[in-house]
Parts: sequence; structure tokens; C-alpha cells
Amino acid sequence: MKDESSQVFLQRARMMNLIRRMAFICFIVALFYSLAAVVYSTKVIYKVKLNYAVILEQFGGKRQAVTDIGWHYRLPFFTRLEKDVPLMNQNLYLGGTSAPIKIISQENVALWTSALMTFKIKDLKVWGIENLFPEILLQGDFDGIAKDTLQAQEVNKLISEREKIKEIIFEALKNRPINKNGPTIEGKYGIEVVSFVLNETRFGDKLVEATEEKKRRQLIAEADNYAADQEADRIKKLYKAYLEGISALHTALGGSDKQNVSPALFEFLSQQKWATAYEKNQSDQKTFVLHGAGQTPSLTLPSPFTEKINTPLNDSEKQLLSPIILKKP
Repeated sequence: MKDESSQVFLQRARMMNLIRRMAFICFIVALFYSLAAVVYSTKVIYKVKLNYAVILEQFGGKRQAVTDIGWHYRLPFFTRLEKDVPLMNQNLYLGGTSAPIKIISQENVALWTSALMTFKIKDLKVWGIENLFPEILLQGDFDGIAKDTLQAQEVNKLISEREKIKEIIFEALKNRPINKNGPTIEGKYGIEVVSFVLNETRFGDKLVEATEEKKRRQLIAEADNYAADQEADRIKKLYKAYLEGISALHTALGGSDKQNVSPALFEFLSQQKWATAYEKNQSDQKTFVLHGAGQTPSLTLPSPFTEKINTPLNDSEKQLLSPIILKKP
């Protein structure tokens, strides 16, 4: 019995020792992990990744760019990590958003457009040390150059010649100074402009509707003008026929360059010929012309028994002359 009791006691003692050792090991591991977490959170030991750089602010206020890849150590209370800077290609949208923004063309027409510039940082000292907030400053300069170039173009070029406009803006972003005798974007920020893409250029929905309405009205106006031209040509032909008829009537009444016929008779017969010609050129048109002399025309003709008319009248002219009261001189 005593041997069995001693064996049980020894097993319990061994188990307690094992538990104490495991607890101690866990405590040590937790302590090291906590210390590592504290060190990592304070970034006393920091890592520089590929295509990244770190700007380090030292105790005296000096700022330093760290570009060497790997782990680095800094003093915990006398230095500060200011920012991580990616050195790879980065995108910058026109207006700071990928959604289209409104611009005004040279003809004061509103358009919606979206654009994208790709750049990469070449000089970290110029980018992160000479400029306080380089991303905000670059956004403003990029928007200014791109919008100035876009809004200086005609609306038809912005729609149909986007490839040409894109190259003009890309050249301006790389080589044009921001101001006269000033630096370019690449020189001011220490970057390289890789590409520029003009994603979209279109009219607004309301402007499209207004343009379609304008085109419709233009087509109606052109149709009206064409009809008016046709009517004018028809009237010209009608007037030419009228003049030829008047000339023939003047000759039929015995008139010539040296001799005239009675004005009242000539006017009455001219009006009747015009009415007849107009009736023949109008469908479902009834025309009646009143003599506008203000009184019954007075004609003096030689007696048909004593003097013959130089040129005989035709049947239609005799019918026209039948209601006229002839007076002898």
C-alpha cells in the first residue's frame, strides 16, 4: 500500500512540475511576443520594401530619405518615421476622381470628361522633403494644365480628335512650365510622367437632347427654305411667262416701240392674262381680278366701219372686250 501511494505521489509531482514548466515557457513566449509587438508598433525596427522608401525625421529636425531595402533600426524617442513612399507607377485622376467632371470648351459648350495620369517618383528628396504635401500640390498642378489645354480646344476636336488632344496634354505635362520661366511638373516634384490617358469626352444628357432638337429645327428650316426656293423659281417662271404674254398682247393690240395702246384697256387685259396664267398654275384655285382703275374705263377706238384695227383680235380677246362700253371721240 505504501509503495502504491508513493508512486501516485511521484506522478502527481511530475505532472505539477510539467505544468509549471509549460506555464513558464508560455509566459516567456508571451513576454517576447509582447515586446516584439511593442517594438514593431513603435517602429523602432522598420523594414524598407522593394520599390518603397521611408522618410525619417531625426531629433534635430533633419529629414532623411531611406531607400536601402531591408530592416533598419532607429532611436525610439529621438527619431520619427514620417511616411512610406511608393516608388512604383502611381495613378492620378483628373479632378481627383475617376468619375467624369464638367469642363467648358472654347465655344462655351459644357462637356463631361475623365482623364488619368501615370507617374513614378524619381527623386525622393525633391518629392518628400522639398514638398510638404506633394500629392495635394501635384493634383492641383495636374488639374490646372490638363483643364487649360482641354478648355482651349474646340468642341468638335474634343469629340473627334481625342488622340491628338491626348498627345498635346502629355507633352504639356512633361515639358511645359507650370508658369512662365518656372519649373515643369517633373522638375518641381522629382517625378517622371509615364503616360496620360483621356478616358471619356462626351456631351451631357440635356445637351444631347438640345442638340438633337436643334438639328431637327435646322432640318425643318432647310426644308422650308427649299420650299421657298422652289416657290420663288415657280413665281419667276410665271412672271417671265406673264411678261411674254404682255408683250404679245401689246403687239396684238397694235402697239410698238413708237406707238402705245390705251392704258386702261392694256391694264385690264394684262390683269386678266395674269389671272388666267395664275389659275393654270394653281390646283383648286379660283381667281377673279377686279379692274383697279377706280372708275369705268373710257376707251376711244376708231369706228369699225370706217377704220380697221391694224392687227385682228383673237376670240378670247373679243370676249374680254365685249363688256366694255366704247365711246367715240
